[in-house]
Formats: sequence, structure tokens, C-alpha cells
Amino acid sequence: VQLQASGGGLVQAGESLRLSCSASGRTFENYSVGWFRQAPGREREFVASINSSGDMRRYADSVKGRFTASRDNAREMGYLQMNNLTPEDTAIYYCAARSTAFLTTSANAFPFWGQGTLVTVSS
Repeated sequence: VQLQASGGGLVQAGESLRLSCSASGRTFENYSVGWFRQAPGREREFVASINSSGDMRRYADSVKGRFTASRDNAREMGYLQMNNLTPEDTAIYYCAARSTAFLTTSANAFPFWGQGTLVTVSS
């Protein structure tokens, strides 16, 4: 499956952004979707994941209550709604997919990756 993340940009602290992840090439509804981010000088970290049917989600502690993962299987789209952004959320955000219904926080478990979209939050 091919993935493309979009929706990043420059926002001020406290504002919101919604990232999108478009999928093509294979049956999207068979894949769970993960969101990861990588800030300058830091390792890639898990942000959120959503299972193939969209009824189960996991979040990193740092984003719980602020970020929401969702998906529209009919449109082959995944989304990450990010509210109350802080400068610590500044990073390149990636969407990833794996062909299993089970959730995981490990980047190594995702074989398919989009190219990333930059989110910059100013204070």
C-alpha cells in the first residue's frame, strides 16, 4: 500500500491541525494505521494508532486527550486531529500501515510508510 501524509504547517501554540493520510494500491480496510513523529535530533516516536475497523486506538501519553486518530475506509483515508498543540509537538509526522487488525506502538512493525509532513508549532 502506498501512503501520502499531508496537512502539516506552521501554527501557534494552542491551535489545531488535522493531518491526512491517503492510501492507494491495496485494500485499505485491511490495514491498521500508525502515526509517528520525528523531531530534529530525536528518534522517531509513536504518536497514535488505529485498527483496521477504526474501533480501537492507542495513543502516546504525551498526546492523550489532545490528538485523535480516525479513518474513513470508504475514502481510503486516515486522519490525525491534533488539538491544543505545543512547541514540543513540532516534528515531521509520518503515517504508516500494517496488514493486521492488531495495534502496536512499534515503528518496526509497520512495513509501509508515507513521506512525512512537517508540523511546526510556535510559542
